[in-house]
Amino acid sequence: MDSDKKNRVDSKQLSAFGKIERMHPIRMLLYLSMIGIGILFFILVVAFARTGGFQNESFELPKFFSVSTLLLLFSSYAISKVPGIYRRDKLKKMTRYLGATLGLGVLFVGAQLIGWNEMTKAGVYFTGKASGTYLYLISALHILHLLGGLIFLSFLFFKTAHVAADGVRSLIFIRDPYRHLQLSMLRSYWNFMDFLWLGLYLVFLFMA
Repeated sequence: MDSDKKNRVDSKQLSAFGKIERMHPIRMLLYLSMIGIGILFFILVVAFARTGGFQNESFELPKFFSVSTLLLLFSSYAISKVPGIYRRDKLKKMTRYLGATLGLGVLFVGAQLIGWNEMTKAGVYFTGKASGTYLYLISALHILHLLGGLIFLSFLFFKTAHVAADGVRSLIFIRDPYRHLQLSMLRSYWNFMDFLWLGLYLVFLFMA
């Protein structure tokens, strides 16, 4: 019995290593980058928590931070639909969902900037108390990392819109496994940035 159990454990380990070995190098690089980003924000959140946040001050989290959170959640829903639409060869519909994700992402960035303006009016400045500095810094770094996703999303949106009008190009685009990899990676990264912000927002809400 012990031998069978050991064999099952060894088989699971080999299976896990096999999946890692078969993973595309670019996808592996993406996952490693996401781990690094997660560690960076964890360190910043811990540092922010050590300042005590704004619990001893009359400060309310900017309303547009809440708006931006909703916008990003809707964008995550939109992009989650894209791979399924791609598999059904509906490029025009896929273009609409990519465009919706792109638009919501841009609106998220705009809402964040308006949120900064709200903080400034409330007397919270980047060069002021440490808690305010960390709040600006964490928000800005998240926008910076999201911009990387927005740039790639823009490329895929315009590429898809271009080929959707041509039957031959559409067929080549749909049958290209590299496009499927790109869409899958974009969805993974976008959802990661989405849930990362949601976690940050809940921390800010608790510490405000």
